[in-house]
Amino acid sequence: MKQLMNLKRVLSGRAFLMAGVTAAVLPGVLMAAEALGALPGVTEMQLKNGMRVIVKEDHRAPTVAHMVWYKAGSVDETNGTTGVAHVLEHMMFKGTKNLKPGEFSKKVAAMGGRENAFTSRDYTAYFQQVQSKDLSKVMTLEADRMNNLMLSKAEFDKEIRVVMEERRLRTEDQAKGLMYENLMANAYQSSPYRAPVIGWMADLETLSYLDAKAWYDKWYTPSNAILIVAGDADPKKVKQWAEDTYGKIKPRALPERKTQNEPKQLGVKRFAVQAPAENPYLMLAFHVPKLNNVENDVEPYALEVLSGVLSGYDGARFARELINDKRIANQASAGYDMTARGPSLFLIDATPAKGQSVEAMEAALLEQIQRIAKEGVEDKELSRVKANLLADQVYKLDSVFGQAMEIASFEMVDIPYAKSVTVVQRLRAVTSDQVRDVAAKYFNEQSMTVGRLIPLPVVNKPADKSKAGGRHG
Repeated sequence: MKQLMNLKRVLSGRAFLMAGVTAAVLPGVLMAAEALGALPGVTEMQLKNGMRVIVKEDHRAPTVAHMVWYKAGSVDETNGTTGVAHVLEHMMFKGTKNLKPGEFSKKVAAMGGRENAFTSRDYTAYFQQVQSKDLSKVMTLEADRMNNLMLSKAEFDKEIRVVMEERRLRTEDQAKGLMYENLMANAYQSSPYRAPVIGWMADLETLSYLDAKAWYDKWYTPSNAILIVAGDADPKKVKQWAEDTYGKIKPRALPERKTQNEPKQLGVKRFAVQAPAENPYLMLAFHVPKLNNVENDVEPYALEVLSGVLSGYDGARFARELINDKRIANQASAGYDMTARGPSLFLIDATPAKGQSVEAMEAALLEQIQRIAKEGVEDKELSRVKANLLADQVYKLDSVFGQAMEIASFEMVDIPYAKSVTVVQRLRAVTSDQVRDVAAKYFNEQSMTVGRLIPLPVVNKPADKSKAGGRHG
């Protein structure tokens, strides 16, 4: 289900790549995960203007990943301006008081580096990967656009058309994209998570450069940002360069963030989407808790393991029983993201096999969870799933980019990065009874949203040769 969860948030890591790991090698995987989870070689500091700086040393190669993460995503938007966080991300490449539009990217390319950005529901991030000797240069560039962005009506009017075309290509012309968008809008009643990160088309049509400027002025301030540098970097030099660049930016007061609690769902919700597609498609969502207290929470870890039991490796339950044995589905997966600023969902999606109905497949998916709720899982199965989950944690830290992503993604949801080792330990401690308990508690009609894709004939359209802004997330 990781591929589906990536629609919700963009994270590094190779999910479930250790499908062949067995219980026999589990202790070694766990030791590696715990060692990496401790993230040795981390130095943290704070500038006088409130900006946090975290340096993760890794001197295996003369390269660094440089990232600035702002705690501002679509969850902070209001009705009428959905998509503004993502639109501003695009506009951050359109020039400053010191650089012409596109010049930022040209300078990074001239260093032999790569750069990009992405927006999620919880945050917006900008990154460069360059040689170590060029770190101070990209810090200067990024600090410049944190403080000196130039937003013009002319550039905005061009870029908003790019974003609108991106929405058409990635969502409106994609049946599964429409399904996911409608699932979120139906599953959530009041949470801002119900709106798509890219925004509703009606809002994009009325956004102006003044909306983007207001967002920039509101959230793009040092006290709302974290600088992450991972790789071949000297913390003392990073601190000096940070003070000379980001440290000179005057902070602005942040607005008060209002707590937005999702009302309890009172019964099953069902919706249908009619769109051109080759096959029917089913999506299920269940309201479940997220991780709040790393040390004391139990259920989020059990839910993570449950997702692995259902579809975490080639021989997991959905693949073994629904696809290979009973041939009810051609594809079926489950996924859960335990870390988020807002509420969390456990998601299931599936495509029925030829001759099978969506109704029969839905019943078969739920029957698999009901069996776990009654019987739990065997120790051998539990060990296999843990090996896969924990190997995923190890692989996230293979690269300096992955290490920076891991640190920032914890910090953005108010979980200290140093607690990543505890997360690994808590996953290791999940029991069969705990998995059984969450399966019994949360997977019922009262908290369930069901979406069904009704295929319409596929009409081949002429290839769209326009540029759809694919370089930014």
